[in-house]
Amino acid sequence: MQYGYKDWIPSQSYYAFAIEAGCIPSTAYGSSSQTIFQCLVGKNTTDLQNASFNVSASGTFGTWGFLPVTDGVFVQDLPSQQLLRKKVNGQRMLAGNNVNEGSPFTPQNITTEAELLAWLTLTFPLFTNDDIAKVLLYYPSSNASDDPTAVEYATLGYSGASALNESQVGTGQQQRADNIYAETTFVCPSYWMVEAYTDKGRSSYKYQYSVPVSTHGQDVTGYFGPATPNQGPDFELAFMTIWGNFITKNNPSISTAIANGASSNNTSATNAATNWPPFSIFAPYQINLNETGGVPFSVPSAGGRNVTEFMNPGLRNDFSLVNAYTWEAGRGYRCDFWRSVAAIVPE
Repeated sequence: MQYGYKDWIPSQSYYAFAIEAGCIPSTAYGSSSQTIFQCLVGKNTTDLQNASFNVSASGTFGTWGFLPVTDGVFVQDLPSQQLLRKKVNGQRMLAGNNVNEGSPFTPQNITTEAELLAWLTLTFPLFTNDDIAKVLLYYPSSNASDDPTAVEYATLGYSGASALNESQVGTGQQQRADNIYAETTFVCPSYWMVEAYTDKGRSSYKYQYSVPVSTHGQDVTGYFGPATPNQGPDFELAFMTIWGNFITKNNPSISTAIANGASSNNTSATNAATNWPPFSIFAPYQINLNETGGVPFSVPSAGGRNVTEFMNPGLRNDFSLVNAYTWEAGRGYRCDFWRSVAAIVPE
C-alpha cells in the first residue's frame, strides 16, 4: 500500500525507526538543537540498517515497514488511480500473474471466519466494520473444508470451484485469505496495467501462469531460465519466445509449432497463443499458460504442507484463451472493487 508521506501508518514506522536508532526526543519541542531527521543523518549505516530491519520484522506478517509513499510532487498519486486515468508514457504492456500469489505472504493458520476477520483488521488498518463486511461480500465463503488435511486441488478458473475457496495450497477460510491478499497485492495491479494500455494507439496483452503450483515468483525460471523440473522444455521455449516476441516484435504471439511443443500429438493444431488478442475492456481476454500430463512429485509449500507438481516424461503445453473478468468467479470485478476503495487501501 502506498500511503501519503505524512499519513498515520508510515509515520508510526518512522517514529519506531527513530526510537530503534536512538533519535527519538525525550523533551518537548523546541528544547533540542536538532530534529529527528538530523539525528538520523548523523547515525552510522549499521545502526540505521539494524533499526530498519527491526521495525520491518515487527510488523504484521505480509506487510512491510517502509514502502513508497505519495508525496504529491515526485509521486503524485496512487498507481491504481493514475492507471485508471491512463497516465502512462509507454505504448505496449505485457502483464501476467500467477495462480497462487498470496500464500507465501499470508499466515497459514486461518481456519475460521473469526480468524479471517482478525487478519483483515490487521492487514487493512483503515477498514471499518462496514468495509470488512463489503470484502466478505466480494469474497464469499462456501462449504469448502477448513480441515488442513482436506484435498487441495487447482481450480479450472471458469467453472466449478474457484480461487475464492479452493486451490492447491489451501481450502476454506485459509484460501479465502490467500486469495484476498493475492488479488489486492499482485493480481489486480496486472489488470490495472493492461487496462491502462487500451486506447490512444496503445496495446496490452495479459496472461496467467498456471503451471502447478504457481506461487509468487515461480514463473521467473520459465522465461529467464534455467527451467525447474515442473517446467518442461516445450513450456520453457514457448514462455521465453512469448517474452522475446513481445520485446522484439511488439506482440507476444508465437508460432503454432512452438505453442503446441514438440511433445504434442499435433504440432499444427490451432493454439490460443498463436494469435494472441490484445486486451480490451470490451474483450478482456488473457492466455492461461499451463501444462498437462507428466509424472507427479511432491514439493514443500507454504504452511509446511506438501503439494503435487508434475515433471517429465509426458509434460505437454496446455494454453487456452479465457475471459479475465469472469475468470475465477469474477476476478476482474473484484479488482474494480479494490480500486474503488483506494482511499482506505491506497494502492
